[in-house]
Amino acid sequence: MTIPAPLDTDPVAAATGPDSVALGLRAVHRAASELRRGTPVLLRGGGETMLVAAAETVGAAGLSTLAALGRSAPVLLLAPARAAAFAPVVTPLHGLRPVAEEAAVAFRLPPPLFEPTALRGLADPTAEGLLPEGTRPDRLAPPALAGAALALAKLGRLLPALVAAPVRDAPGLLRHDLLSVEAAQVLAYPASAAASLRKVAEAAVPLEAAPDARIVAFRAADGGIEHLAILVGRPEDALAGGAAPLARMHSECFTGDLLGSLRCDCGPQLQGSIRRMAAEGAGVLIYLAQEGRGIGLVNKLRAYALQDGGLDTLDANRALGWGADERNFLVAATMLQQLGIERVRLLTNNPDKLAALAACGIAVEGRVQHSFAPNGVNDGYLETKARRFGHLLA
Repeated sequence: MTIPAPLDTDPVAAATGPDSVALGLRAVHRAASELRRGTPVLLRGGGETMLVAAAETVGAAGLSTLAALGRSAPVLLLAPARAAAFAPVVTPLHGLRPVAEEAAVAFRLPPPLFEPTALRGLADPTAEGLLPEGTRPDRLAPPALAGAALALAKLGRLLPALVAAPVRDAPGLLRHDLLSVEAAQVLAYPASAAASLRKVAEAAVPLEAAPDARIVAFRAADGGIEHLAILVGRPEDALAGGAAPLARMHSECFTGDLLGSLRCDCGPQLQGSIRRMAAEGAGVLIYLAQEGRGIGLVNKLRAYALQDGGLDTLDANRALGWGADERNFLVAATMLQQLGIERVRLLTNNPDKLAALAACGIAVEGRVQHSFAPNGVNDGYLETKARRFGHLLA
């Protein structure tokens, strides 16, 4: 997890204005959608143009476009954690930095690997059996736009693994009708999208544990996925009386919240927080569309498969190329400010949430313990949260 800049310091909005920011957000959203469909997109920045396609979705037609338009042979771009499976930590022979120091790592793609099935095996450790026997790519220096390319894949909740080739601006590009996006827009997207959130709907939704509840929906300027606020009672009125209301930032968990999965403690945390707020008479639960600490449901299921093979939560995420925590808590801060709630007591066991929310301009006036006993299935998961993520479960 990275702690974003406060709400009033969005450099893109300051430089270009809200209309240009909205157009940039939509361009990034469309580019990420193209990658999800297996279609290559053009990434521009610093005088360079690079054609990129997601390794897990690209098909034969997309690879043919890359080969035809690239001014050099396409390369594979991987996140450093995933690249460690293919490259030594130090490669002094080529004068390259250690894998862990790179924003992205590039590999040459010999012909047996330049085809859709092999690329899926390179991108996804749960599909490594798809790789040709004994075939591993050679490491290269990454292109300048590699970091932005991986960021774009992550925004599409794809594995951070892409096939890329530098291209020249030429009439041939126009014939292929390729979508183009600026690298700066991609890198600015998380903060810009969060800052652009606006309320779009509100309704009373009585809950079993909190009959006096409302749900408020928020949407960013790109028209993407909505985030929700569940208000119990009138937490905004509590501030007028001088008390900071109880608040929780809860990332959606389809398996735990909806299905009652025993692998995590998300369901008990969700229901327990609503009960706690109802008992106090007021509270706000920010329900973030950031499944699996921001990696998305599909990748969380992949991480589960790796955990079943012996990895813990953190190492499974990293094996897929993701960070330990990819969430953007500027989203929650924007929503709280729009609700008129700028002081809270945070219901959490995660110290990083306290720091992130405070860095985004919300006054955190205390932490309220929020832990539940292990159930016999999630014991290791909870132990990992305490030992490796620093959660305060005791």
